Amino acid sequence: MHMGLKKKMTEAGINIELTEKILSDINDGKAAVKMENKERIIPLIDGKRIVDRRNANGWSGLVAQVENQFKTLELPTELFSRGRITKNRIHFSSEILSEIGFLLLPKVAYGVLNGGSASSYADLKKNKSFSPELFKLCEGPFEKMAELCRGRAKGITPGFSNPDGTPGPSFLELRMRNILLTIQKHKNIHGDGPAPLSPMFQMTSILNNDQISRTYNGYRESPLLTPLITETGIDITRVETGIQPLLAALTHSSEGEPRKIFTSAWGKEETPLPFPGGHGQNFAVLEKIYRKLKADGKLFAYLGNVDNLANTPDPEGIAILALSGKPAAFDFSFRTPVDVKGGILVEEEGRLNCVDIGAAVPADWVAGQEESGKPILFNCATGLFNLDYLTENLGRIISNLPLRVVEQDKDPGKYAQTEQVTWEVMGMMDDFLVFGVEKTERFLASKLLMENLMTSGIAFDHPDYPGKKTGAGLYTFGKALNTGLEKVLTERYGLELINGKWLPAGNR
Repeated sequence: MHMGLKKKMTEAGINIELTEKILSDINDGKAAVKMENKERIIPLIDGKRIVDRRNANGWSGLVAQVENQFKTLELPTELFSRGRITKNRIHFSSEILSEIGFLLLPKVAYGVLNGGSASSYADLKKNKSFSPELFKLCEGPFEKMAELCRGRAKGITPGFSNPDGTPGPSFLELRMRNILLTIQKHKNIHGDGPAPLSPMFQMTSILNNDQISRTYNGYRESPLLTPLITETGIDITRVETGIQPLLAALTHSSEGEPRKIFTSAWGKEETPLPFPGGHGQNFAVLEKIYRKLKADGKLFAYLGNVDNLANTPDPEGIAILALSGKPAAFDFSFRTPVDVKGGILVEEEGRLNCVDIGAAVPADWVAGQEESGKPILFNCATGLFNLDYLTENLGRIISNLPLRVVEQDKDPGKYAQTEQVTWEVMGMMDDFLVFGVEKTERFLASKLLMENLMTSGIAFDHPDYPGKKTGAGLYTFGKALNTGLEKVLTERYGLELINGKWLPAGNR
């Protein structure tokens, strides 16, 4: 590698040493894990490892186990006495579980993975391929929103579009508001004490950390946040941060082997393409923060992708994990046709794991399983970890989390990127819970900008909306997602629709 390229890589914020090590390991066959020829099956929802929480009324556990957890967590015995005991099992209703989980919130930290930019999110090729028919109807709103996204960290781009076509608050501004509302509610019920879900923590990248920090400074004047910051005394914009290094893209497989550094981004010579190496790097980047949270008395930590507006703290889920004594719980929704980029739940040699469609498991295999009638659980990119377990196993996770090589054909060109997927940590764990959840309640994700526009209800009134005439397809899913969005904005973010805009309810 000559000095000119090294200089450009340094200027782009690329960690040259880490990139060269990964490149060497890939070419030596040491690191890259492609689509392994493992025997995989779609697991059954058994009510033990995998709990279907759609329409479920509560949860049951072994009396001895639950009683021990009540003592360990110092929970009121009055709550235990409200459970229904049958033989050696105790059942708690959803209402009681919510009370338990809400009481535990001061022991829970809340974190977001904010390492990526929104350039890929707003990529023209990717969004057109989502649905050419829908894209044609949404082209105007798409370009308007794309201009607000390109070159910016995804978390500080609009989380939705208002019905009047204006951009809504950002993903992170909304997330901060939810936490402040939760802190306020907890204080009103349980009085003063350690603040729930605080401190908020995040992983940014060298590419976007300064941009995010400047934006947070502006959030202190936000009408969504300022009154709540004043009332709670918590400046939610002061976030514990780990900064992710950047890697360089590698040459596409079509260029043969050995792989090299990709140096023709956007068709320009000697132009490397920087990118974060996947959210799975959080275990290394946030290691000190995880250990500090545990040292400060936190028992659990939420971790989730920044682009899922329905990923808010779930007291009932917190209670189930806490009472089960398991090391972690992960949300999976029942897959729909719009869930094309992400991971699914599989069983490999008796162990549950999350594997990405395309990167780790072929898309046609997934389609075949669905055609045979098997329900596919799609990863919501939401995890709740027991911090005792996580901190004890961080070294092993950091060393052994798989590295994936993903081929890309996007606006910058044809290239490959290496990434670690957070949720493949499941394949390294002996025991955990999977919550089967309703997509519209827990997974309003925006993998692509077109998905965001669909959830926002853009172009629903157009007679040529795909599936509208038949009452099926994207129209049906879009309507369901839009209804879910309206419910989440109202109930969890304290907003109300006024003259085509979602604004703080009662001017709060």
